[in-house]
Amino acid sequence: MMPRAAFVYDDALSRHELRSDHPMRPVRLRYTHQLLQEYGAFDHPDAVLLDPRAATEDELTWLHTGEYVAAVKALGAGASGVDQARFGFSGRGDNPVYPGMFDAAALSTGGTLLAAEMVASGEVGAAFNISGGLHHAAAGHASGFCVFNDPALAIHYLLNRGMRVAYVDIDAHHGDGVQEAFYADDRVLTISLHESGQYLFPGTGFVSESGVGAGLGYSVNLPFFPYTGDEEYVPAFNQVVLPLVRAFAPDVLVTQLGIDSYHSDPLTHLQMTTEGFTEVLRQFARIGLPWLALGGGGYDVTAVARAWTLAYGVMLGVDWPDQLPRGFATEHGVERLRDVGSPEVPASVKIDVRRQAAESVAEVRQAIFPTHGL
Repeated sequence: MMPRAAFVYDDALSRHELRSDHPMRPVRLRYTHQLLQEYGAFDHPDAVLLDPRAATEDELTWLHTGEYVAAVKALGAGASGVDQARFGFSGRGDNPVYPGMFDAAALSTGGTLLAAEMVASGEVGAAFNISGGLHHAAAGHASGFCVFNDPALAIHYLLNRGMRVAYVDIDAHHGDGVQEAFYADDRVLTISLHESGQYLFPGTGFVSESGVGAGLGYSVNLPFFPYTGDEEYVPAFNQVVLPLVRAFAPDVLVTQLGIDSYHSDPLTHLQMTTEGFTEVLRQFARIGLPWLALGGGGYDVTAVARAWTLAYGVMLGVDWPDQLPRGFATEHGVERLRDVGSPEVPASVKIDVRRQAAESVAEVRQAIFPTHGL
């Protein structure tokens, strides 16, 4: 029997807009909740639907500087005289200032902390905050659509509970902010699987970034070529993530489940399908640890809703029917929950993709595995 699985959501999480033309569209959260509701997910006896709470300013300063927190608050309230660029904000860039920015970011972050509390206490076996996973934010500045780094704050909370943490990030973009927060810490194993920084923001996440001091060998990066799909990604995941997590023997698993790895995502070049994504989720479930799951990237909003609905199904141990409920199907113009087939990638590109994936795995095994007795 699967343990209870919490889902954190309130419509307040999806009402803001970063900018009218911004690719990060919080409405994708509402679509995911809508689809799960139409499947009757929250009527399942093991489902727990939770309202988020706002993170406090004290909690935010577990990672972020007090100066940065104050700047976010002032900018979101429309204050003038704050140097936006100093804190990573700009009107036409990745991180625009928008009305209510502090409240929106604090609510998303608090949702992750609530989920972490539920998992750490044993009240649920898994908890999923789809509004979380904002893994690029740094201690003193916004980055990559991310204002506060909720995964890093949740890990701080879990460490303060005396727990060792494995963090696995499957977003198409490198989880640089989380890596940076724990780069010298051997209580946290960070693993990021992503499109290579040679081709994609933030330009980091190479195998050589493996930690410093006590943390040497505890930061793990598995970069992929553009056009990597299920066929290459899933075996690489199995060869790297599973043995390292088992050897590290953490108390809790934290995962960032960005689905901008999806083949139709407008910002990235990976070629994942719902089948590859779901197989990775099944592997997370099989690890058998208390599980904190977070959202992340994903800019094809219908694909986001389908993938995260499948993810919550894995947490509940439920396979939703493949025929999408009528309301969602009509509104979004799609019929099926799961993909049929894989995107076409030219054979010559496939050869390069397979070679690079094998090289990345081999590099990680050589550079990282000995630290963990593998």
